[in-house]
Formats: sequence, structure tokens, C-alpha cells
Amino acid sequence: MVDVGGVPFGGRGITVIAGPCSVEGKEVILEAAGIAKRAGAHVLRGGGFKPRTSPYAFQGLGKEGLRLLKAAGDSVGMPVISEIMDAAQLPAFLDHDIDCLQVGARNMQNFTLLKAIARAGKPVMLKRGLSATIEEWLQAAEYLAAFGSEGIILCERGIRTFETATRNTLDLTVLPLMRQWTHLPIIVDPSHAAGIPALIPPLSRASIAAGADGVAVECHPRPKEARSDGAQALLPGELSGLIADARIMAAAVGRSFVAPVRV
Repeated sequence: MVDVGGVPFGGRGITVIAGPCSVEGKEVILEAAGIAKRAGAHVLRGGGFKPRTSPYAFQGLGKEGLRLLKAAGDSVGMPVISEIMDAAQLPAFLDHDIDCLQVGARNMQNFTLLKAIARAGKPVMLKRGLSATIEEWLQAAEYLAAFGSEGIILCERGIRTFETATRNTLDLTVLPLMRQWTHLPIIVDPSHAAGIPALIPPLSRASIAAGADGVAVECHPRPKEARSDGAQALLPGELSGLIADARIMAAAVGRSFVAPVRV
């Protein structure tokens, strides 16, 4: 089991990470934090540093984004998670006490980064690479463990296949398989897997049924105004419905929904 600011990942509980793709400003992240908290999510997500395919796309607010994210999480009593792209950014994540460091799909095999953050003593969520095999993914996790990380969470976020109807292809086979291969908790990011909001709730239910320890989803107060990944962000009501379904599905498979941290 991995503890992220008082929230357990693994064991018998189901956990939900929710929030916008990126931190766009004080008002929006505070609003998003309130939405996530009221819906019953456990951890607030938001990117300060954003890896974007186009160099002209919004790259995040950097250190200021981390500060705003942490302040928003504190305001509603939620731990926070954010993506780190380079070892040089680590001091900023530590200075702002980001509760969990996310390694994105593009950096799964950035071994210099993995070694650096492993020594920092923070929980790490390691996303599967776009075309990574399960063995390669687990070897990347082994880098974290070998260099000192004691809190590793795996995240399946879809892999790249020939299919173009969805953003990526969600690989649910990894969930029962990982139960045989590793003790590490594993969650699913259906937002990046599908890229289509209508598919996110059923994929979340399927993930829990197949053995996921939780889900990480994107939500935004006004997705059409989002500066990154708005097309795949859930509306507030959709997030509440997803979490209500997650509670039911958890009970159906003999698990429990983790009690959200109280302010």
C-alpha cells in the first residue's frame, strides 16, 4: 500500500484522482478543487509543467502552477499530484511539497529522472509508456525501487495501436496480469486512454471490475475553455456520476471506496 498525503493506494480500497489537465490560474484551479472535493475524489491533479506535442501549445505555468495547485489542494483538504518532466524541476516540487510526483508516459524510460526522484522520498505514480511492454514498465518501476523509492503506483493510460477511433487503446489485460507479477498498486487513466468523455465512465467501471486500485480522470469547470485537453475533460456532474458508479462497482467486486480526507 502507498500513502499519498493520508490517502491509501492499494489494499482493498478504491481511490480517485481528479482535476484539470493543467493549472491555468488561481480561480480555475480553486474551482476545480472544490468540484473534485464535493464529488468525492481523494487526490487533486493538475500540471504545472506540461509536455505538449506542439511547441506552440500551452506549456503550463511552471513553478507558479505548482504553488497554485498546492494552495488549492490545501484549501479543500486534498493531497496533490503533478507531473515532473526533468530532474532539474525536482527542487520546485519539493519546495512546494507536492504530495506525489507523476512520471508521464513520455518519460517512463527517462532513467536519469527516475533515479533523481527515487531519492527524493516522495510517492511516485509511473505511467506506462505509449508503446512500452509490461516488462519494460516494470523494469522502469524497478529503477525507482532500486534507487530508494518506497511508494510506487503504476498507471495504465492506454497504449498506441493502429486504432484511431480513440486517443489510445486501454489495455485492461494488464490489471489481472499485474496481480500475478507485482505487489504494486495500479490505477487506470481512462481520460488519456479514450480521449472521449462519454467513454470515461464505462471504462472506469470496467477498470475497477478488472482489478484496478483506482482511476485518474480529468475534469474541468468549463472544458471548452480549457487550455489543454479540454476535449477529454469531464464536467462537474459527470465526475460526480463517475464516482457514484465507482462506489457501486467497488462494492460489487468486494472492495470498498476509500473515505475522502476530511478538512
